[in-house]
Amino acid sequence: MNKGKLLLITAVASLGGLLFGYDTGVINGSQWLLSDFFGLDMNVEADKSTKGFIVSSALIGCFFGAIMANFLSSALGRKNSLIWSAILFTISAWGSGLPEIFPQTIPMLIVFRIIGGIGIGIASMNAPMYIAEIAPKERRGNMVTYYQLAIVVGFFVVFLATYFIGESGDESYDINRGWRVMFWSELVPCILFLGLLLLIPKSPRWLALKDRKDEALEVLKSIVGEDRAEIELNEIQESLSSEKKSEKISLLAKGILPIVVIGCILSALQQFTGINAVLYYAADIFEKALGFSRDDVLSRNILLAAVNLIFTFIAMGTVDRLGRKPLIYLGCIGMSLGFALMAITLMTHNVGWISLIGLLLFVASFAMSMGPVVWVLLAEIFPNNIRTAAMSVAVAVQWAANALVSQTFPLVMEGEINKSEPWNGALPYVIFIVFIILIFLFTKKYIPETKGKSLEELEEVWNYKS
Repeated sequence: MNKGKLLLITAVASLGGLLFGYDTGVINGSQWLLSDFFGLDMNVEADKSTKGFIVSSALIGCFFGAIMANFLSSALGRKNSLIWSAILFTISAWGSGLPEIFPQTIPMLIVFRIIGGIGIGIASMNAPMYIAEIAPKERRGNMVTYYQLAIVVGFFVVFLATYFIGESGDESYDINRGWRVMFWSELVPCILFLGLLLLIPKSPRWLALKDRKDEALEVLKSIVGEDRAEIELNEIQESLSSEKKSEKISLLAKGILPIVVIGCILSALQQFTGINAVLYYAADIFEKALGFSRDDVLSRNILLAAVNLIFTFIAMGTVDRLGRKPLIYLGCIGMSLGFALMAITLMTHNVGWISLIGLLLFVASFAMSMGPVVWVLLAEIFPNNIRTAAMSVAVAVQWAANALVSQTFPLVMEGEINKSEPWNGALPYVIFIVFIILIFLFTKKYIPETKGKSLEELEEVWNYKS
């Protein structure tokens, strides 16, 4: 096995995740500067909704990108779909920070954010699927977690970038130009991603699907060696042959719909943990809920992103040894405890370092569980003959859930009920704890353990269940 080449291919595909993290994370550092630039008053209900829509607008694009990803992935292949996503990322990065010579407006900003969101939606399905299809089964879980690692690296890098950009000028510079530079900084990884994609092979499974078996065999030889390449190609062809016998199968078919529903619920529950509410609105949480000064906000973002990164490495090292479900169980316990600390300190008017520890405990627990493990499971659990379509639907549901949480979080956080006793700002975190408990119970009852099983072997699990 050519481990070096496998790692390189995985790293390049995972850059789609880095741009996912970068593009969604850049709004954290820029959104409170945007509020000042566009004169949004957070005491006005309409302006709260506008701010929520600016933040969540990219997620609307993500939803439609995920829907489109099914067609693009089947027609163009995983690699070419990622190339299109890189192009969309580049357009969005430039347009979101439209130069001062053009009149930047909220509608224009939203349009460019939606374009970037479409790129994210396409990449969020195709990158983990590409990695899952090119990786050997004994390393697949670890390889797919590289995608989640890239997402959190993207968050970490963008938080560093926004910190240094924010520190490079005075408040007037930050409000009028600094937020534009924050968006433009994404152009560097965009161009890198686009260039490196030209160097990696197409998915051997997609090549075999298109009857390009010789090309598929050459790709497999370059990764797993000549002896094993033939065996793996035969497995792929047997799987495709089985698919052709039932190629008209519907996602609504008996025995198939429950699998799709399970994947969609798991995908949505990842967002109902509150992770992206924390990552998108961390600046507001640090300033308004936890009482940190504006000067401290961006540096606290870096601390949050560093914890996210470190604990993702833990997940990568344990997902193929401990399994998927044990990591989710551990993560649910840690996430609940973290938000409980946040809620208790807010309700008792004792916000401070304990609150910050609670927030970091939540992020750490998510990073070692629901963050990477959900992407691994989504790339694994769907039967071969519906994988592309089912994953497209599940990812679209995830982005819809993300948009819902991101749009409503500022309304709940700034709402009168949340500000009143006994909540005193704790209501959102109590709601998230309820969903985290549901994740624990749902995983225990409905999610199969996929550790060490080939994509073909997993079909037998579902056949048994159906």
